[in-house]
Parts: sequence; structure tokens; C-alpha cells
Amino acid sequence: MHAVILAGGKGVRLRPYTTALPKPLVPIGDQHAILEIVLRQLSSAGFTHCTLAIGHLGEIIRAYVGDGSQWGLKVTYATEESPLGTMGPLLALREQLPETFLVMNGDILTDLDYADVLHRHRESAAPLTIATYARQVHIDFGVLTTDASKVVAFTEKPSMDYRVSMGVYGLTRGTLDAYTPGLPLGFDELVLDLLAAGRPPHAYDFDGYWLDIGRPDDYDQANAEFTSRKSLLLKGA
Repeated sequence: MHAVILAGGKGVRLRPYTTALPKPLVPIGDQHAILEIVLRQLSSAGFTHCTLAIGHLGEIIRAYVGDGSQWGLKVTYATEESPLGTMGPLLALREQLPETFLVMNGDILTDLDYADVLHRHRESAAPLTIATYARQVHIDFGVLTTDASKVVAFTEKPSMDYRVSMGVYGLTRGTLDAYTPGLPLGFDELVLDLLAAGRPPHAYDFDGYWLDIGRPDDYDQANAEFTSRKSLLLKGA
């Protein structure tokens, strides 16, 4: 099984932690970087090959990870010379990738079964599978519904339930055929194109542990929770 890890972003929202380190290498706990945790999880799940799409401070990532043999993986690299969006780095790799593969951000902490995501993607025959997570937003105001300047409904401080992308995807190589290598391609553009073409992505709903480390508050939460969740995230460690 093959995974592509997106590790080329500048981590602007996580500054100052990412001033000197790429976001996937910020430390979690006393011993581990985020990317190391992800690589160990992939290896434990049966993945054998990872491609790291690197850009900002990519040489630091390359020096840290090496060839991946310390985790029982074969790691190769694709360098992003300019920002290409979430899916753009995959276009130049298309001929080097298997028919189905996993794509994921390199800055998430989760106990998601990566192998099952890829397995379910293959079973679904969908062009794209999106791992999803339930979120709830509490609105601190009374919400009015209006029609022709008349209030027709009122809800006091409602909650909204919705599902978000976890930043983990199963992808079929042919899904990328219509796009030009070297041009940016975002996850949002790909999903909208698939919906417009009548080829809806498959949803892989997940309700375990997931934390997207995008802001300083998220990073602080990850460090506060890691000790109690280490056995869940790094089984056998």
C-alpha cells in the first residue's frame, strides 16, 4: 500500500512554532514529531511506500526522515517549487503512483485506520474517498429566518451539526487525468468538479480521535493530550 503525505505548507497559522521548523516536524510530547507518529502508524497499518510532497523547509524533513527504513518504509520525495494546493503535487507524481493510494496531510493526530480507508475506497469504486468527522458549532445569537422582510421563524442560540474533511483521502489515479501537472489544484476544486460531473466522492465516517494541528491552540491541546493517548496513537510504543 502506498501513501502520499502532503508536507509542503508553510504552517503560517502555527507560527511562531513553524518559524524554524516545518509544521510536520513540530514536536508532540517529549520524543516524537507529528510526522514520525504518522509514519509509524502507516507502517503498523501495512503501508510499505510513502511519498512525501515537500516544499517549505523541505530539506529539514528530508534530513529527518531519510529513506524511511527506520520505520520499515520506503520513503521517496517530490519537491514543490511553488504552492500547488492540496491535490496539485499529485499531478506530477501520477505516473509513479499505483491505481489506488492514500493521500493525507502531514499534521494530524488520529487513531484512524488508514488501511481501512484505502480498503473501503477500493470497494466503493468511487473516484475519491473522504474521511469525515462530526463537528458541532454553537451559535451565540438568536437566529431569524426572514422572507420578504417578515420574520417567519426564530431559533434561540441553535447548534449546527455537520461533517468536515479530516485531511485523509483515498484516491484513484485516473481521477487526476483531466488536470495539468504544474498547475495548482485544490481539494475544493476537485470535489466540486466531481460533483458537477455526477461522480460523487465516497464518505468514510469516523468517530474516534482526530485533531488537526493548524493553530497554536490545537498544538497546545495535542501536547496536553498526547501522554494519555500515546498508547492509542502509537500502539505497542
